[in-house]
Amino acid sequence: MDTLRAMRAFVRAVELGTLSAAAREQGLSQPALSKIVAALERDMSVRLLERSTTRVVPTEQGKRFYERATRVLEEYSEAVADARGQTETPAGFLRLNAPVALGQFRLNALILQFLEAYPDIQVELILNDRFVDLVEEGVDVALRLGGDLPPNAIARKAATSPRCLVAAPAYLAARGKPRTPDDLAAHEYVRFAWLATGDTLELQRGATRATVQTQGRLRVNNALAIREALAMGAGIGLCPAWLVQDLLASGELLRVLPAWSASPQEAFLIYPSRRYQSLRARLLIQFLAERLGKLPGMQAPPAA
Repeated sequence: MDTLRAMRAFVRAVELGTLSAAAREQGLSQPALSKIVAALERDMSVRLLERSTTRVVPTEQGKRFYERATRVLEEYSEAVADARGQTETPAGFLRLNAPVALGQFRLNALILQFLEAYPDIQVELILNDRFVDLVEEGVDVALRLGGDLPPNAIARKAATSPRCLVAAPAYLAARGKPRTPDDLAAHEYVRFAWLATGDTLELQRGATRATVQTQGRLRVNNALAIREALAMGAGIGLCPAWLVQDLLASGELLRVLPAWSASPQEAFLIYPSRRYQSLRARLLIQFLAERLGKLPGMQAPPAA
């Protein structure tokens, strides 16, 4: 049995989710690739994949083997390139996880630029607002906005975004402009549905701090939907600048209590704490780190 070939077949089946997709990529028939993976399982005396009519999912043993096998294959490719006196060509598959709104609104364009710069790299962009297990879900790089950072992973701050209160001109004309933070309690406040702080809002003006208990009938679990609701006059909301800067520039939204703001939203690039990291993952991390802080409404972190 060609062990390296079998490991590649298994790794790609896990990453693509089906044996047929992995077979097409490697120029094999689905039965041929299935036999290669089955031979690997027999050789190891371990079941690596749970198979259904539509997908394959790694078993617990398969998940652990996937992590080790990925490193072995990457180190083997690098060793071959070094022995040949060649520079490694960035190629292969990357899985990137990011929040839904930031992914749709800002990240898509960056990923297209990355793919254009590296034509042999494939990117699977997974957008959701939950914290994923990087190892369990095979994520190479995750982009996280604020919140607690996962243990056993490396986090690199890539950008910050100021957060300010905004509302539509029509809403403010109908309900009046708040003059102090305490006035917010009498207004409709639109917020993200799963905030750990609930209806409590903390603001700052220089060294002065204010804590307000807000109220509102609308809570939304998607930042783009919050943006749209605020522009339609649903109330006042606290938003990062990357989400609303264009609407502020056009006048569709106005700053509320402009002297006050909340702590900025921080953007982190998260990746598994592996001893070895593929060239393509390193390139993506560097690419995003250099560009996220230049997006509208984002700021680069201070140089270390």
